[in-house]
Amino acid sequence: MSSVLSSVDQRTQLVGENRLELLMFNLNSRQTFAINVFKVKEVLKLPPLTQLPGSHPSICGIASLRGVSVPVIDLRRAVGFPRPAEGGDHNLIITEYNRTVQGFLVGEVKNIVNTTWTEIQPPPRTVGRANYLTAITKVEEGEHVHLVEIIDVEKVLAEIIDYDVSISEETLDTALLPHLAGKKILIVDDSSTARNQVKGTLEQLGVEIIECFDGAMALRLLKQWCDEGIDVCSELLMMITDAEMPEMDGYKLTHEVRNDPRMSQLYITLNTSLSGSFNDAMVEKVGCDRFISKFQPDLLVDVVQQRMSQIL
Repeated sequence: MSSVLSSVDQRTQLVGENRLELLMFNLNSRQTFAINVFKVKEVLKLPPLTQLPGSHPSICGIASLRGVSVPVIDLRRAVGFPRPAEGGDHNLIITEYNRTVQGFLVGEVKNIVNTTWTEIQPPPRTVGRANYLTAITKVEEGEHVHLVEIIDVEKVLAEIIDYDVSISEETLDTALLPHLAGKKILIVDDSSTARNQVKGTLEQLGVEIIECFDGAMALRLLKQWCDEGIDVCSELLMMITDAEMPEMDGYKLTHEVRNDPRMSQLYITLNTSLSGSFNDAMVEKVGCDRFISKFQPDLLVDVVQQRMSQIL
């Protein structure tokens, strides 16, 4: 299985180029699913699991990996698929999201494909809000082209882990609340779960939230405002953007904003479930003002309050 992840060590070279690598796998059907290789630590055959009585139905046990206990989520069950037939292929994808490590039980792990965010599209609106997809794309394999569905892992995790959006008393600066009331913040994230988490946190400050589903949508909005003569830097207190998004990622979005003199001074915070020291280097490279990893309500509020203090 190590050959499947042979390119993981070089993955940071893709950041800032609006490119990504997808690890493709099956669940219990011929459908192909994927997650971003950035989130993957390793892939291995399913080891013995320790059962946890009373755990969430999608948690199928704990795996001990080199002395570390890792919860294992049955991804098939989490997204509403029936249990697979006995004797099928069982693999474990170890991932790191939002500063936590977890394993996802899947079927066959296929291969890695290198693509661009421009080839990644949001799922059709007609599939409804209850779906577990954050995006779709088409992949060529020989003479065949098939649809690949990219899992919204943040939604899966949010249904298992109780993410608290409350703000601690010691974090909240009540003296700043009157100044924050009515200020506008642009949130850019392809995951509705992630947008709702940020929105639910920051609306407690009295700010107005404007939402965009991907970097391309956000850039169109900002350029439209500029064309209409709106001073973007006065209109928005800040922009909070995810890194991974269909059509245009957060790094590319930041690069485009910084290279438009009409909005180059917009305060930008990168808020991502990606982790690793490379993010600090990428923030400097593309010109973000801050980087924070999801999901930390107090840190999110602190960033907004610090930005407000800078303006006053």
